[in-house]
Amino acid sequence: MIAELFGSMVFNDTVMRDRLPKETYRQVQRTIKNGKKLDPAAADIVANAMKDWAVEKGATHFTHWFQPMTGITAEKHDSFIEPAGDGKVIMEFSGKELVQGEPDASSFPSGGLRATFEARGYTAWDPSSYAFIKEGVLCIPTAFCSYSGEALDKKTPLLRSMEAINRQALRVLKLFGNDDVTSVRTTVGPEQEYFLIDKDIYDQRKDLIYTGRTLFGAKPPKGQELEDHYFGVIKPQVQAFMKELHEECWKLGILAKTEHNEVAPSQHELAPIFTTTNIAVDHNQLTMELMQKIARKHGMVCLLHEKPFAGVNGSGKHNNWSLSTNTGVNLLEPGDTPYENAQFLLFLCAIIKGVDEYQDLLRISVASAGNDHRLGANEAPPAIVSIFIGDELEGILRAIESETPYGAREKELMKIGVHILPKFPKDTTDRNRTSPFAFTGNRFEFRMLGSSLSLSGPNVVLNTIVAEELGQFADSLEGVSDFQGALDELIKKTIREHKRILFNGNGYDESWVKEAESRGLLNLKSTPECLPYFLHEKNVDVFTRQKVLSKAEMESRYEILMEGYCKVINIEALTMIEMGRKEMLPAVSLFSRELADTITSKHKVSPDLCCVYEEELLTRVSALLKSAYKKVGILEDAVMNAREITDVTELGKYYHDKVFVSMSELRVVIDELETITAKTYWPYPSYGHLLFGIR
Repeated sequence: MIAELFGSMVFNDTVMRDRLPKETYRQVQRTIKNGKKLDPAAADIVANAMKDWAVEKGATHFTHWFQPMTGITAEKHDSFIEPAGDGKVIMEFSGKELVQGEPDASSFPSGGLRATFEARGYTAWDPSSYAFIKEGVLCIPTAFCSYSGEALDKKTPLLRSMEAINRQALRVLKLFGNDDVTSVRTTVGPEQEYFLIDKDIYDQRKDLIYTGRTLFGAKPPKGQELEDHYFGVIKPQVQAFMKELHEECWKLGILAKTEHNEVAPSQHELAPIFTTTNIAVDHNQLTMELMQKIARKHGMVCLLHEKPFAGVNGSGKHNNWSLSTNTGVNLLEPGDTPYENAQFLLFLCAIIKGVDEYQDLLRISVASAGNDHRLGANEAPPAIVSIFIGDELEGILRAIESETPYGAREKELMKIGVHILPKFPKDTTDRNRTSPFAFTGNRFEFRMLGSSLSLSGPNVVLNTIVAEELGQFADSLEGVSDFQGALDELIKKTIREHKRILFNGNGYDESWVKEAESRGLLNLKSTPECLPYFLHEKNVDVFTRQKVLSKAEMESRYEILMEGYCKVINIEALTMIEMGRKEMLPAVSLFSRELADTITSKHKVSPDLCCVYEEELLTRVSALLKSAYKKVGILEDAVMNAREITDVTELGKYYHDKVFVSMSELRVVIDELETITAKTYWPYPSYGHLLFGIR
């Protein structure tokens, strides 16, 4: 059943082999594997076969499915119908329509790459990511660019970065005699965390509806302290959702594998099997869309915000990243021979060097208003970028650097390309939950990503910086007379100069903050603090040198990211003001009136009746109500003053330093009021209802 279901809505290799003429099929394969342009005649044949297959599956429309800089997906549907001239229609789909589209691009963020009146944008088919059918629409994964060729999307830079790392990795592999390798690809397996809450309760929370997170909310008596939700028995309502989610994922060829309860109440996780990076990105976007649609069918809402609830775990998206050759070799897996060990060590050193030199870019790649709440607590890594490689591998690197024996069993000096690395168990390297970038045996787990984030940005950075380092390594090793000697020196030099980025300890410990500072590592705690680093000269140079992003494209992305941060904080602030002014303050005022009326009524019966509870509570409520009223006004003023700032960098800093601070101060008072206001008066469901509403 599952075998028949899997990929049933995908125009995949099996379908193409069955439906395309042999020569056309071979042309498509060359296009997928080598980037060869598909000639118009072949494109027409593919388009017709794709249309016939889609119509047989019940599709009536097609769309170029793309990923603009909003971070979500976009689609414009066109039907297959064409007038036949006799009052009837025929179903048509041409090669031109398959290969290129022209959606109206005027309302997508461009960061100044194009003016609003320049509406033209082009979508171009990505044949390496299979077309699929979603809700009766044939979806064709595409890149999205402007009339002048600049990338307006998330896919184009990703494809460029994959070409860059393939190009540079092949140069290095040739030095080791791997002449049979013709391509190197990065692979990704993202672990997607999310919350499920009851839809009826969700509908009563304006903050969740408008912003995706709770802007107010007192901590409930029980949170995640007992750790009884993690890997616990899955509730029937959630299990039914997960079952349908997996089935819909499988239909689209998504390799959904693992499902379980996460640490926080109502939090869960889905993890797929690894696949090629651009396909993994497409699949993750589809998975998030399916989660939200299917949850509502089961009376729930899926929250993908990084920190929907204060005081419990936030949701991340762990990006498991590796490098593989077309011959089936994982380049991040230590081998069985000295030759394989040397190759592994060189790729490992390229990653260590890249992460150290471009730690700012990695931090920027996960920056968002939502993720700022998550980083640094409740199993999310801190904002300081570091690499965990485990004690055994770090000991090996230390022995290589110092040219000393490694381990009690080793009597000789560690020599690259001579000794076989010890077979350290994979499961001992995935125990540091506080590490942003952890080696887990044959891959790196980049743990800083927020749950709603597109996978594209972080993987663009990873691919680009590793491509840069591999290119530098190839430059220094190509043509040398003593390859082994040059290799030894290069690896030792890299370890010596970049070991500061290696850290196996507790990332939450305050001592690490001080130690990281002494090592010269960056601690960029907020989005407005880290984003300006994006346009530093070294970062512009690496993207342009590897032909991943132009300077203009980088400037546009900076503008989009900073503006996005400002807009999110502005929406949150306005939501807090509305909730406070229209509902919370009036509700507390009514409660205080009831207390006052109760005191008056008691005194009328008898002046001697005890009113200590009512009087003390009224005093406390009144003081907090006064404070909340003032803080709402302060927040309103802060939002109004933001309108006077025109520079986007200064605006981002202002929203963080003034508006967000005012929001935090207002929340403290309102949350305290929630704990003492009678339930009948409080206008919103509590954290207890939200986190434990699904039974």
